[in-house]
Amino acid sequence: MKKIVEYRKLLNVTKTATLKELKTIYRNSMKDHHPDTITDDAERQAAEERSTAIIEAYHFLVSIAPETLEKTKAEYIATTTTQAIQEFYYDNSVLYINFADGTNYEYFGVPKATFIKMINADSPARFARRNIHGAFLYRSASKIVSES
Repeated sequence: MKKIVEYRKLLNVTKTATLKELKTIYRNSMKDHHPDTITDDAERQAAEERSTAIIEAYHFLVSIAPETLEKTKAEYIATTTTQAIQEFYYDNSVLYINFADGTNYEYFGVPKATFIKMINADSPARFARRNIHGAFLYRSASKIVSES
């Protein structure tokens, strides 16, 4: 959740920002901070770092936007209800679940106690269906993993 707050603050957007608003803010930010518009080398390096952060924030916020999640909802439901969990792990309040079909999802703001309950559950998949899917903000991480 901390990451989400930082990205929203970087782009100066609210939770309710639409994809269209995000795109406009992203484009305007990139115009202001694009390294090619700066001649001084020291300032250019800072602009490159800033533009990289803006790009990362934009792509992340687009991936968790309600419009994006609504578009992929049918695929998400099909995966979470029919596929077995291959593996799952937890890092900094983010639960990562990899499914048997190769699909990966990140769930944000998951309490450590919930993760421990999932570990101890007779069926982690059933526990996830009842307590994780639909309860926490998520995004597909499949594209991120395949690009690495």
